[in-house]
Parts: sequence; structure tokens; C-alpha cells
Amino acid sequence: MDRRNEPTQIAFEPDWQRPQEATATIPNLEGRWALVSTSLSALIVGSIAWLAVGTMTPVDTAARDTSRGFLPYELFQQLARSGSALFADTDQNTARVRAPDQLDRRLAVERAGRPEIETHTITLDSGDTLAGALENAGVAASDATAVITALARVYNPRNIRAGQTLDLTYHTPAVPASGAYNLTNTTSDDDTGGDIASAEPVAADPISRLLSLKFSPSVEHDITVTRAADGSFVANDVTKQLVAHVHRAGATIDSSLYLSAMRAGIPTDVVGEMIKMFSYKVDFQRDLHPGDSFEVYYDYYYTPEGQPAKQGSISYAMMRLGGKQIALYRYQPDPNQPADYFDAKGQSAKGMLMKTPVDGARITSGFGMRFHPILGYSRMHKGVDFGVPIGTPVMAAGSGRIAFMGWESGYGKFVLVNHGNGYSTAYGHLSRFAPGLHVGSGVRQAQIIAYSGMTGMATGPHLHYEIRINNVQVNPLKVRIAQGRVLSGAELRQFQSERMRIDNQIVATKLETKVADASGDIRKAN
Repeated sequence: MDRRNEPTQIAFEPDWQRPQEATATIPNLEGRWALVSTSLSALIVGSIAWLAVGTMTPVDTAARDTSRGFLPYELFQQLARSGSALFADTDQNTARVRAPDQLDRRLAVERAGRPEIETHTITLDSGDTLAGALENAGVAASDATAVITALARVYNPRNIRAGQTLDLTYHTPAVPASGAYNLTNTTSDDDTGGDIASAEPVAADPISRLLSLKFSPSVEHDITVTRAADGSFVANDVTKQLVAHVHRAGATIDSSLYLSAMRAGIPTDVVGEMIKMFSYKVDFQRDLHPGDSFEVYYDYYYTPEGQPAKQGSISYAMMRLGGKQIALYRYQPDPNQPADYFDAKGQSAKGMLMKTPVDGARITSGFGMRFHPILGYSRMHKGVDFGVPIGTPVMAAGSGRIAFMGWESGYGKFVLVNHGNGYSTAYGHLSRFAPGLHVGSGVRQAQIIAYSGMTGMATGPHLHYEIRINNVQVNPLKVRIAQGRVLSGAELRQFQSERMRIDNQIVATKLETKVADASGDIRKAN
């Protein structure tokens, strides 16, 4: 009778359980004691070997080549359990190992070194799609599609940019959900009928069952997509109510306006806006000296937790340079136009051209004769060089239209802007141009048109800046530039009323020499 295709039940019957055969083989007492001693030694050595295999990490043992003879961790754990570890399946060609109980599952989780509920943070790289990033993180394609569909109801997934971080929470079983292994019979004629070492686990549940996705597209928005009880996903967009706080901050300048303001705790965006305000009135290279001071009165928005969120507006800023004080007030004469800054007499802070088209710049070479470091002889330097790192934004010194944009001999990458009335400005040694601009494009004053570099004949990173009148270069530091508008009549009276209101608010606000950080009282000053 051929029994090779019948279900096979593995049974273990050690030799020492057959006393008659053992007695017949070893008739004397000393031989029997020797057999017992040898068996005990073999049992101890075998137990240590089995324990060594059992202490191996489940993930590592699963990854081993089965041809090496090691049992999978879960299979060994079940075989080592007392009682019957195997039972015949209804399938005639397989034997199924019993699923581990709850205690075994918890032990497996502990040995795997990870919880069943995990939270990971992923970051989108340039060119990534949300669906691709989720699938790369181990999320099933069906879950990724369902999440994006739910998210689209509250937020456009295409607005998620490179660099955005997302927190994923998902269920990851440490052992297969079925907890079973299949033992496939071979054509062997022995009693076992199968190779235990070649057992394969039954297909488990997906390793990443996504539970939630959370990210913040902006500081005032928290978006969460959560798996509901029925398996679907629901998106929720929570908008934080930002709170505006007013700061009156100031400090003494010891090196530069930018560094002194940063040390005073003033946010970077406020400092940048203040530099633009004074860039028409102040030469930051020649006019500033140690001991000068500044003051700024501005709004800033914070989250309910006290974290800085976004800049409001600067109502007032003042610089005291030597014995001269320059104060500027925010005023909006035309509600259909952006607000502007005016001095106490109603004179616009803006001139036709800015004196410094880059923030935080220092002059490394002025206008006039100089020894050219590359050509090796002296010649006229028809502009001003501002030493700034590569990639520093370069602003249009005034409103106008781009007359040239491209490579220009020793200038390297070069931009020429025509401002009308015979005035033009030139920008050389650039690293790249601002996107969307070309010859003929109109630009606004202070609009970013390019980024500094060291292309062309340059020995280091800097911006070469020229002012041309009727196509002749003039000294940017000495030329008198036409000033902006001057308020008069009803506009001047309205401005004076607004200026007095701002002055009263400033007097009622304590001066902060160190803006408090967000972890404490945001109005407290040191």
C-alpha cells in the first residue's frame, strides 16, 4: 500500500523509551550507567544548541538561507512547546504548525525589538510624488490611493513640495498574522514524509497597514488623514488661530545692523524688511559705525503654543547714525496700492534707485583706478563690488525693464536694467538668473532678478554693481538720485495723524533689548 501521499504526522520517540531493546543490547549494569551518562550529556549539549537557535532574532533567522539547515524562529518555538506541536491539515500534501498563543506573540514582538504600532517620519525629495513616497515607505498601493483621495477633499496633494515631512502611523505585525507554517511532503519513504527545515510561512497580512498620516503645510495648518472603523480614510484640516503680538525692540550696533538685530532676538524676516526700508537712505558700508543704534516697532504672529508663525508689519523703524536720526513710518495713501514708508515730513523713503541692491553686503572694491588682480595691471573699475556669498539674492535697484540678460565677456553672467530718463543699472558675476525673467521683462524696485556668484573674471564671490547715466558709468556712492514722492495736502494731514497714533503706541510699549523666545512669555524682555 502506497502511503507516500497520505497526511503525515511527525512523531518523536526517543530510544530511551524502548527499555527492552536497550536491556538486550547492554546486559550489564555498568554499561547501562554509561549509556545513561552519555545520553544525559548529549541531551544537555543538544538543549544548548536548540536554545542558541531560539535566541536568534526572528528577522535574522527568517532572512537566512534555508539550505543552511536552521529552523525559522517561530517554527522552532512551536516545536519546542510541550504537547502536540503538529496536526494534520485537511490538505493531503501539507502539515500545518499550530499558531502561537498570545504570550508567544508578545515574546516575539519583544525579541523583534519593535512595537506593533509604529510611527515613522518621511521627507519628500525633489521629483517625488505623494503616492510614490508612501509606497516606498511600505504602505500598500490601495492605502496610498485611498489616503490621497481623502486628502484631496481638504487639501490639494499637488501643493505638497519637496522637503515636506509627513508622519506615518501604521500597524506592523511582528509575526505573521496567521502564525502558521506549511510543511510540504516529499516523495521520501521515511515516516516524517517532509523536510521541516524547508518549511515556508503561510502568507501574512500586509506588513504596513496605514493608520494615519499627518503633516503641516504651513505653521497655522495641521492636516491629518485617519483610517476609520470601516477601513476608509477621513481627512481633517485644523486651522490654528494665530495671535498677533506687538514688539518694540532695539539694540546698539557693534558690527552690522543684521548681526546686531539677530542678537537682539528680532526675527530674520523682520530684519530683512528693515534693511530694505533703509537701503534708499543709508549706505550700510560707509554710514554705520560702532555705537550707532536702531529701534523697530513691529507685529508678529504666534501659534496658541507660543511658537513664532509669521511676520506682521513694521509700523516704525529708526536708525541713529552719529548725530543724525532717520525715522520711517508705515503709511498707505492709496488703499489699492501697497503701503509705503515715509519720514516725519512725508518724504518717501524710496529713491529712484537703491544704494545697496543686496542685503548685508560689504564693499570690497570701490569706484576708480585699481590694480586688476587677474589682468595684472591698473585700470578703471567702473562700479562697486559687494562681497557676498554665492547665491545671495540680487534685487533690482529700481523699477524698469530688462535690456540685457546673458553672458557678457568679463562680467560673466550679466543683467542690465533700463530705468528710463537715461538711467540704467548693471549687475555682473552672477551665478544664475531669477526664473521667469527675460529680455523685455518689467521688474519692480527691490524685486529679485538674479543671484550673486563669481562668473567671468572674478577671483571670489561678489556682486559687481554699476549705475549708468546715458550709458556712462558713474560712482554709485556719490551720484545724487532723484527721491520718491512727497505727501501734500489732505494726504499729508492724514499721514501726520497716523504718525502721531504710532508715536503714542510706541511710548506705551516697553523697549525690548532682547526679544523673548517662544518658550516663555513672548512679551517678556531681558
